[in-house]
Amino acid sequence: MQPSPLPPLPAEQVPGLQHLRVGEIVVTAVSDGFLNGSNAVLQNIAPEEIDRLLTESFRPTPRRTSVNTFLIRSGGRAALIDTGCGGSMQASAGKMLGNLAAANVAPEMIDTVLLTHLHPDHSNALADASGQAIFANATVGLHAAELAYWEDEAAASRAGASGQGVPYFAAARAQLAPYRDRLALFADGAEIFPGVTAVHLPGHTPGHCGYMIASGEDSLLIWGDIVHVPEVQVPRPEVTMQFDVDPAQAAETRRRTFDRVATDRQRILGMHLHFPGCAHLARTGEGYRLVPEARDLAF
Repeated sequence: MQPSPLPPLPAEQVPGLQHLRVGEIVVTAVSDGFLNGSNAVLQNIAPEEIDRLLTESFRPTPRRTSVNTFLIRSGGRAALIDTGCGGSMQASAGKMLGNLAAANVAPEMIDTVLLTHLHPDHSNALADASGQAIFANATVGLHAAELAYWEDEAAASRAGASGQGVPYFAAARAQLAPYRDRLALFADGAEIFPGVTAVHLPGHTPGHCGYMIASGEDSLLIWGDIVHVPEVQVPRPEVTMQFDVDPAQAAETRRRTFDRVATDRQRILGMHLHFPGCAHLARTGEGYRLVPEARDLAF
């Protein structure tokens, strides 16, 4: 008996989704794809050292950065943490909406969008090309200091020196525009969705935030942009990014966060950890090692 003919070779990957359980809360990693970028944006490190660290980790150089978003389903409600790049950056990114649809979640089902910060790879799918809100029924939550920064004309005029540039400010304001009457500003420690608490992690931007998700005895920290290039910044936490508003504070926040999650054995999710972005951080002598979480089919 001859085997049945094989189907055509696949032309694309399966949807970029991974489900995680935190007590009674389900967290779904939703891939937005990835961005290719220059190593020159990494600071406080020699270019040859970047190449060495990436090559030893079997990663491309120049760098490739994963972009992740996270769907939170808790108490019969749905929140999205970050929206990814939208259609305005690279063809390899902007995949969040398609992957969200593969999870059978339409944008109108999202009642809350929580932003780690307002850089374009985190917020450029709030509005469509015509300036209309993509998440028609959602409140947008962000730290009060984040909104204040992107509305500050003096900060915009200084932006060229930080590597963010005036277009970053224009994009942030345009993306928020259709949500101006439904912004929810919060402070550190506020519970802003069932089981989700804001964790202020300043430096990358003034209002950069992570989110602690807790249910029962279980918890998970979404740490935002604590690292952008894990193969470099985990072993070398002093390495900063050209996009950091306050590089010294960003490095200090990274060290403090590393110490906390390693000490507490805290499970983490990162916007720029390789998809699905779930890991632990282990101490190795005087440094750290990122340990990706094994996939669990029984979530």
